[in-house]
Amino acid sequence: MTLPVYRHPDLAGVRAGRDLVVDGDEAHHAVVVRRTRAGERVVLADGAGTSALCTVTAAAKGRLEVRVEECAADPEPLPRVSVVQAVPKGERGELAVSVLTEVGVARVVPWAAERCVATWKGERAAKGRAKWEATARESAKQARRTWFPDVAALASTDDVVALVGETDLALVLHEAEGGVAIDALDLSDVRDVLVVVGPEGGLSDAELDRLTAAGARTVRLGAEVLRTSTAGVAAVAALLSRTPRWGA
Repeated sequence: MTLPVYRHPDLAGVRAGRDLVVDGDEAHHAVVVRRTRAGERVVLADGAGTSALCTVTAAAKGRLEVRVEECAADPEPLPRVSVVQAVPKGERGELAVSVLTEVGVARVVPWAAERCVATWKGERAAKGRAKWEATARESAKQARRTWFPDVAALASTDDVVALVGETDLALVLHEAEGGVAIDALDLSDVRDVLVVVGPEGGLSDAELDRLTAAGARTVRLGAEVLRTSTAGVAAVAALLSRTPRWGA
C-alpha cells in the first residue's frame, strides 16, 4: 500500500535529516482522522512536484512533526492537460473536479457557458471556486500526486476562446456527426491539450462556432452521450492512454 500524502506549502531546499512541522487541517486529518502515530512514514508534497519521504517523530492534535528521510523532484507530466468545465448544477461540479484530478489533469477552468443551469455570480463565484480548489487538493492527495491541479477563476466564453488560441491542441466534446474520433488524433509533439466540456443543455451554435473558429476541433466519444460531470474524465482518459504518461 502506498504511503499517505499530505500537503506542505514549502519544501524548497529541504534535505534529508531536516525536521518539519505539519499543522492546521492537514495535521488534523493525519492525527485525528487517519490516526497517524510516531514511527509511521508519510509523504509530504508541495503540489509543484517536490515531495519528501518522512518519518513521524511526534503526533498531537493539530500538529504533526516529521523528519525527512529523502526528497524527490518530479518533472511536470506531459502532455499537460487542461479541462474547461461548464459549471454543472448541484454537487456534480465537485464530482467532475474530483475525477479529473484523479486522472491527472493539470488545470480545471470553470466556465459560465450560455446554457449552464447553475450560475456563479459575486460571492457565489468565490465560494464555488473555493469548493473546487478544496476538492482538487484532497483528490490530488488521495491519488498520490506530487503535482496538484490549478483551479482557475470563472471563465467567460471570451476567456475560453483565448485559451483555445494559446493551446497546442484544443478539443471540444460534441456528439454531432462530423467530429473526429479521439483515437484518430495525432498526439505526437503535443505538450498542451485543452478539453472543453459543455453544460447539461449542450453548447450553443454560437459557442461552438467561436471555439472552432479559434482552432478547436470537435471530437466524439462514441454513440453514448455522457453527463457533463463525467464526459471530461472519459475524454482525458482516452487521450492519456495514447501517450507515454499511460505507457503508450
